[in-house]
Formats: sequence, C-alpha cells, structure tokens
Amino acid sequence: MIDYRRMGALLAGRREGYCLPQALYNDADAFDFDMEAVFGTSWLMAGFTCELPEPGSYLAQMVGKWPILIVRDRKGEIRAFHNSCRHRGSLICKPGSGTSPKIMCPYHRWTYDLEGGLFAATRMGPDFDKSLHGLRQIHIECVAGAMFVCFAETPPPFADFANKLESYLGPQRMDKAKLAFESTISEDANWKLVMENGRECYHCATGHPELARTFPVGMSKHFDVADDERAQTFLDTMKASELETDAIEGDWWQLARFALNRNVETLSMDGHHIVKKLMCEANGGYVGSMRLAVDPHCFVHATADHVFMFSAMPVSPTETHVTGKWYVHQDAIEGVDYNVDDLAELWTRTNLQDKELAENNQLGVNSPGYLPGPYSPDAETLAQRFTDWYCNTARNFIAGRAAMDATVHVD
Repeated sequence: MIDYRRMGALLAGRREGYCLPQALYNDADAFDFDMEAVFGTSWLMAGFTCELPEPGSYLAQMVGKWPILIVRDRKGEIRAFHNSCRHRGSLICKPGSGTSPKIMCPYHRWTYDLEGGLFAATRMGPDFDKSLHGLRQIHIECVAGAMFVCFAETPPPFADFANKLESYLGPQRMDKAKLAFESTISEDANWKLVMENGRECYHCATGHPELARTFPVGMSKHFDVADDERAQTFLDTMKASELETDAIEGDWWQLARFALNRNVETLSMDGHHIVKKLMCEANGGYVGSMRLAVDPHCFVHATADHVFMFSAMPVSPTETHVTGKWYVHQDAIEGVDYNVDDLAELWTRTNLQDKELAENNQLGVNSPGYLPGPYSPDAETLAQRFTDWYCNTARNFIAGRAAMDATVHVD
C-alpha cells in the first residue's frame, strides 16, 4: 500500500531548481505511486492512427504493468480499451499489432466486437446478460493523426493542445503515413532519469557525436534563437511557407519548429534526406524539425522526410522500456525510396548511447553519497521543466486524494 504521506514528504524535500531525492528514482513505493499519480492521470501518446489502417486493425501496448488495446471499429472510429477479458481477466491480445474482425480472448474464447461489446460467451447460463460484460473503455483522442489515451475518469483538458497540435503537425500529413520500423530497448534506469536525459542536450556534444552533426546541440533554453541570424532567417522562411514555428507550451506539452545545422535537410547520419518521398514538401524539404514533447513519456521529431517518435515506459523502479517508431510517407517503397537500416541508424545509435548514460546515472544515484544537484539554467531548462511538472502533478494528486478522503470521512 502506497504511503502518500511519505511521497508528499519526498516531494516537499525537493529543492527548487534541483533534481529529485534519491527514493523518487529507485524506490518500489515511489514506482507504484508514479504509476497511479502520473501515468494514471496523464494523456499518453500511443502512436499514430496510420498504425490502424483498416477496420479490425488493433494495437496492443503496455503502460507500465497495464495492458491496453486500441482498435479501429467497423465505421473507422478508433477506440481504446483495457486489454483485460471481462470473464476472468486474461490478457486478450499480446503486445503487438494485427487485424481481426472480432476480438477473442484466447483463454475461454469470449469474443468481443470492434466496439467492445461482448459478442459471444458460451456455457454461461440463461440469465447471463452479455450487455453488462463489454470491454472497459479508456479515453482516447486523435488529432493530426496522433493518438492519445488517458486512464483517468476525468482527463486533463485537451482541446487547446489539440488545436495547437493540428497547426504544427498537420503539414506533416500523418494521415498519409505508415509505420516503417519499430524497436524497443530495455534500460536499467528509472523512467524519470531516462526522461530527464531526453529533455536536455547538455550531454549531446560529447555523448551523441553522430546526432551533433545535424542537430543543434548547443541550442539554449527552450529553442531560443537569441542573436542567431541564420536561425531567425529560417523561422522567417517557415512563416512564409505557412508553417508554425513559435516555441509554445502548455502544462504537459511543448511544440516548436527549429532550424537544423547548416546545410542539413533532415536528422540523419549525413544530414541528407533518407526517404525520397517527402511527407512535407514546403520550402523544397528544408523545414528543420517540428518537435512535440508530451509529459510524462515521449517526444517526436518531424522532418520533411520522416517522423521519429520516442516513448519511455516504466517497467520497474529501475527499468524502463524505450520504444522508437519511424514513420514515412505511405507511398514510399522500402528498398526503393528508403532503406530501414539507414532510416533507423541515427536514433538507434542515439538511444543506445542514452541507454548507457541513463544506466550509469542510475548507478550513481543509488550511491549512499548521492545528493540532488542543480540543473543548468541554460542547457537543462527543459529537464528542469519536466521535473517541475512531475512534482506539481504528484503534489496535486496527493492533495486531491486528501480532499477526497476528508469528504468520505465527513460523510
């Protein structure tokens, strides 16, 4: 059972501008708390609708220890469910994707339609009411081709984010995309260490030499242009091409478009397009990168020729699964317009380098000599923003529980 007072005390002990107390990076109770207070209340990016190309397409994923199932129903609507049979709770679909006209549990063959209703359940007796045993739904929103799910009974506000994302991501034409490659690596590090690492480039110049060839690793704060004349010229060009550029943010999201390094077309090993069929053809394919970040777990980089999505899902207090997904234009032909190895090489190398860095970070955090240190106000602004968001979300959850418990006690 989670000790919420202890979690509150740990959060209260975090110094402003500093990283977290040790227990919040390696404690079993803190992990259970994070699942309930953060992953159980937040909008989570599940991927893109192009992964469900036709009625009957399904996508099964794990959110920590929680299995979910996303399907495209007979009318083309996308729905999300808890991946748990309403009979005795068996996992219905193993993690992965596929297509099926019905959803069938492998245990006792209870069968559901694509809308989640129980279609068939044998030997259950004359009084059994199938209408009472449909799959439990999860909130899902789809915007600009991106899919977001939320476990909370009342999810955080979504409309403002949806409007902004449509403006920034819409030109990428994700409705005309396809998933070209996907990979998952296991990192022996707490999910927050993985995400802090992914929210800063303080380490990039030396930690990611390949990425540094194309990505502006010295960029300050929240993609600030400051006195960078070339970057400002790029932004002016993008606005002339009717592409959104401003670095904007809400409580749990960030959006920006920024210039890549000089003479760079895309995020690749050599900076040249690695997919011949472009997703965004504005300005001849020189559109920099459109970055989407969603707390608590992911970021997306959309360049003219492909889209890369990074998602960090907690598995245990000191293990995180990092999934990378690469999307290209639906008409791009593998072996002709792109090569999977070339497509995936840069971010695969970067993820493996980050795995080593995060795991090393975890080993040091476990030391009895660990004390939280300060973030760089120039190079780690977004890492600090992530940790601030985590603390605020966690504190609000504890306050909400306390208010609910007080009401129940009074009643």
